[in-house]
Amino acid sequence: MDAVRAAIRDVPDFPKKGILFKDLTPVLAAPALFRQVIDGFAARWRDEGIARIVSVESRGFLFGAPLAYAIDAGLGIVRKPGKLPYQTVRESYDLEYGQDSLELHIDAVSSGERVLIVDDLLATGGTAGAAARLVERQGGTVAGFAFVVELGFLGGRDRLGDRAVQSLITY
Repeated sequence: MDAVRAAIRDVPDFPKKGILFKDLTPVLAAPALFRQVIDGFAARWRDEGIARIVSVESRGFLFGAPLAYAIDAGLGIVRKPGKLPYQTVRESYDLEYGQDSLELHIDAVSSGERVLIVDDLLATGGTAGAAARLVERQGGTVAGFAFVVELGFLGGRDRLGDRAVQSLITY
């Protein structure tokens, strides 16, 4: 993963002053690096009985869809309120200054399915935790989480309980 790490671009003050954004678009632009990321996820999860990948808007979609294909799993998507066309369940979660919500189609996960939640980056764990609660409300079992990047200094992993967490790169 050294080449993937080297390709990640730091963008200071995005989306607001004081944030150092980890830009993964150079990884997506390089077929060998993108393949390395998907293969890294697939190697970890292929034999874990994952029936469904649930990926989180929007960058999570970029990694969740090819991973679902690679491990022969279905795909569900978590989006911000009002973006999904069918009936949804909603989960609210706390942000540093306020609250936000996510939605999942009511039929995105079947009861008893083993689900892997995929996103590009783990920061404080609020988004991933909300996605997990959505899955569990539909009767799914969260087998684990997969992230390209983890900002370890923010402690997000601790907010995800005792579930398996795969991060390909940790800062």
